Amino acid sequence: MNSPSRPRELVSAALEFMRPSFIQVAAMCLRPGAAGPEVLLIQTLTRKLWMIPKGWPMKGLTLAEAAAQEAWEEAGVRGQICSEPFGSFNYTKIKNSGLPVQCRAQVFRLDVTETHDTYPEAAKRTRRWVSPAEAARMVKTPGLARLFQDM
Repeated sequence: MNSPSRPRELVSAALEFMRPSFIQVAAMCLRPGAAGPEVLLIQTLTRKLWMIPKGWPMKGLTLAEAAAQEAWEEAGVRGQICSEPFGSFNYTKIKNSGLPVQCRAQVFRLDVTETHDTYPEAAKRTRRWVSPAEAARMVKTPGLARLFQDM
């Protein structure tokens, strides 16, 4: 065995299994409620899991602006977006090809000022306002649940 090539082979093999996470953006949409703050959850398109609006970064927009755009497209809300991330969470996304990819969603707080019934994905998604504690119980992504628990 040629020892100088062995470390390169190990590094190459490790990189096959340690691919970096894809960055996504997400909006933590908040509004005041009668019993305290409420957060907005939407259902994912295929598996109908509860989630916050999220998607891919968009050319020409900051990550925060892209998160606000996702909130509009997926949930029909607009408001004041914070420019710094509120937090982040990791999850596995199943692409249309069936290939699973690791994603890290940067979460930006959006203080909702407008809610519309007509928006791009209104016919595809269900949305629901809940307390952060209830949201933590409803979502299946542990890192996202922790963000709700920390509110």
